[in-house]
Amino acid sequence: MPLASSWKAGLPANRFATPGAPFREAAGRGHLWFQVDGDQLLPDRFVGIRGIRSDDRSGIKRGGFEGALDRVAFIGVSQGAIAALYAVVSGRWNVGALIEYKAFSPVPVSSGSSGTPVLLVHGQNDRTIQPFASTLAASQLKTAGYKVDLIKPVARDTISMMDARLGLDFLRKHLA
Repeated sequence: MPLASSWKAGLPANRFATPGAPFREAAGRGHLWFQVDGDQLLPDRFVGIRGIRSDDRSGIKRGGFEGALDRVAFIGVSQGAIAALYAVVSGRWNVGALIEYKAFSPVPVSSGSSGTPVLLVHGQNDRTIQPFASTLAASQLKTAGYKVDLIKPVARDTISMMDARLGLDFLRKHLA
């Protein structure tokens, strides 16, 4: 929500909502989309992603977007990015835009939602999820027919003001 809050002034007609991740972090600092004990990038981690399911459209109904998914954007950071990207590349959600900060594709990419434009922003110095993951995701997405913008700023594990501005500009272009 802090990122969405920073965009409200630039997108005054838009509404923002954040689904809650299903797992509590062991240290109690937040929630997780999938458990991270051991190597969090192993493919079997993503089998249980329960995040943004195609059968859970309650947030879409509450927001008044049923039948208007072209006006919906999925935006995620780190695990949230992986969950949102998974929802789109699996072909379950064909939304108006997808913005990912620090992501990679955990499953084979389906062309079923290839109408969704994608912005991938991944810091070149990220040590949690290596930047090559977004480069690989961009390649997979392009091969499946997605329009993808990949930007690799220098920032490490944070989203800079410039990164936030890139997201805002992308939303203005694709949802306005």
